[in-house]
Amino acid sequence: MRDHLGTWVDNTSRSLDGFFGTPESHDVDNESYLRIGHEVDWMEGDGVDNDFNLRYRVDLPTAEERLRLIIESDPEETQGTLAEQGSGRLANDQRDRRTSTLGLGWLEKSDKRKRWSNRVSAGVRLRLPLDPYVRFTSKRLWQLSDGPWQLESDNRLSWFNHNGYSARTRWDVGRPLSTSRHLRFITNVQWREEEDTLEYGETAELNHRINHRSALRYSAIAIGESASSPRMTDYYLQTRYRRDLHKGVLFADVIPELHFPRDTGYESRWAMSVRLEMYFQRRLTRNYFN
Repeated sequence: MRDHLGTWVDNTSRSLDGFFGTPESHDVDNESYLRIGHEVDWMEGDGVDNDFNLRYRVDLPTAEERLRLIIESDPEETQGTLAEQGSGRLANDQRDRRTSTLGLGWLEKSDKRKRWSNRVSAGVRLRLPLDPYVRFTSKRLWQLSDGPWQLESDNRLSWFNHNGYSARTRWDVGRPLSTSRHLRFITNVQWREEEDTLEYGETAELNHRINHRSALRYSAIAIGESASSPRMTDYYLQTRYRRDLHKGVLFADVIPELHFPRDTGYESRWAMSVRLEMYFQRRLTRNYFN
């Protein structure tokens, strides 16, 4: 079933790409996927939430030279606050499963290891009334002093007619410690017009690949807000265990957390997420945490 559905997802996107684009659509890399998941979230004092979700991306890379027609669910701008993104425990009302985006993206053919790689995209969010958007992203990767450390910058500026403007910058410095361990320090800054609050987050994480089917991530995270009167809103520790249950198709996550939120006087609160995800795409991925 997985092979048939994964092949159908790939063939459908390539057929659409060939119709609008060029015959090379059957040879180029295609990033289309279908992902089905179910998760159970529990936060001490808040109870349990259940969420079934369907996410997809239809990628048409040859539709135009340097233009990519993209159809996707859950745009980044709908992923909630930094606190919710950082923990991987988005509240159900922050996940807009009812809408998708349809747009064209213009991508510079440049290597982010040598120069800034920029993309400009525009389209509509498929809802009534239609919600037009414009997005600009820019990425860069530096090797620091010919050593093991790398610094990556990922920046996004966007406008949605319904939600207004938003901006995010992410700086990620890290290095491998061994063939199975990787250390990262991540800084996030985000502003959304609908919230009108500057958010910032600092994360230190250690990724450990246990074997070819299991991985662990240990994280210490601090979240704050406001530029005029800065304050920390949450500190928490997180462990994420991810297991490939079946041949790169079915994955399980167990994510325990210990929070120290400001609104409870920094008293500890436990949280737990359990998630199952099934991926359908022709080329299997082993990137456990992305």
